Amino acid sequence: MKILFVCSSLDLRYPFSATPSWWQLLKNLSEVGVEVLATPYQGYAIESPWWRAYDNPCQREGALFQKIRHLVRSPRRHRAYTQDAPSADESVPDKLARKLANTLVRPRWEKHLSHILDRDRGVDAMITLNVPPNHFRGLPTYLKQRHSVPTIHYDGDVPASLPKFQGFASGFRHYQGADLSEYDGFISNSMGGAGELKRMGARNVNVLYFAVDPEWFGEVPVRQDIDVFFYGHGYEYRRDWMESMIAEPSRELPDARFAVRATDMDIDLGNTKKLPYMSLGKLREYSCRSKINLNITRRPHASTYASSTARPFELAAMGCCIVSNPCEGMEEWFELGKEMVMLGDAGQVVETYRGLLSDEALRREMGQAARERVLREHTYRHRASQLVGILEGLLSR
Repeated sequence: MKILFVCSSLDLRYPFSATPSWWQLLKNLSEVGVEVLATPYQGYAIESPWWRAYDNPCQREGALFQKIRHLVRSPRRHRAYTQDAPSADESVPDKLARKLANTLVRPRWEKHLSHILDRDRGVDAMITLNVPPNHFRGLPTYLKQRHSVPTIHYDGDVPASLPKFQGFASGFRHYQGADLSEYDGFISNSMGGAGELKRMGARNVNVLYFAVDPEWFGEVPVRQDIDVFFYGHGYEYRRDWMESMIAEPSRELPDARFAVRATDMDIDLGNTKKLPYMSLGKLREYSCRSKINLNITRRPHASTYASSTARPFELAAMGCCIVSNPCEGMEEWFELGKEMVMLGDAGQVVETYRGLLSDEALRREMGQAARERVLREHTYRHRASQLVGILEGLLSR
């Protein structure tokens, strides 16, 4: 099987939180025998041992889009969470971004992808990874008519990307003006969000959860000198739980060492040390240095059944003791109480931390159980095989 991927980014220097996951997925697809071609929608084309890279045809336009992203981010950054925001409420920067995409970006991508498909014969399917469908309106239809290549969209931000959740303040609105029916298939990271995609017109919707490559996220033998640690991008949709799980307990437990490694975290986190935002290797070290690692899922994901994110799988692969805020459907992947702790409410935080910090054997046992579960069921080798199965089913229709 030969697949062309259009990735939101291939450059790990860009703070798109899904980029490391796309690397792991593409790597494992290659290792199960898929021939992988990749081209980035944002940033530079990065070669690897697992795929052949084609350049970004809109590098300059991408830089312009980055500026628009900052315009979009500024007025929406501290907004309150609302699940039922009107989908037609599109900001001026959002409209400008979509207009630029349709007039400047899409025609270049049409030419670029046609060139790839003419040059690299035998591509079975194209998959867009977190690329806004409204920026590619008409492109799947064009490629199907000219090259007989089906297009599948993989949205790894469901449900936050959906119109009713307003998307992320740091990014674009993906679905205003998009025609989902022109895609041959859709893949969602969320079981609960898949139904909404169908209601929006998506066909052949499948669910493929996030996972982890244990070769990337393995245990690091270091001394545990941090008590409670969190890593992530921003506090949007989760500020309340960040205050409950980090800021407030850091004040109530003055002898405990709290730390975060994060971007866009300009809120009061109490007596918490902010660690340098460094490489993936350093992130592994930070996590393994901590006795407790936190999973603080954003409210759209936490309240929509089985909406997967990368962090629980990454932490489990490193053998970490995980404490999570409440998340609907977490039991789809982990046995609660044995492989991780999931809080019932904010009032349980301090006592949960005290209990775990005083019981090293329990922390080690829980971390090892979580790691064993991931190795059995939730590696990117598993997901690569599942994706191949999804594609075989779609291509046989």
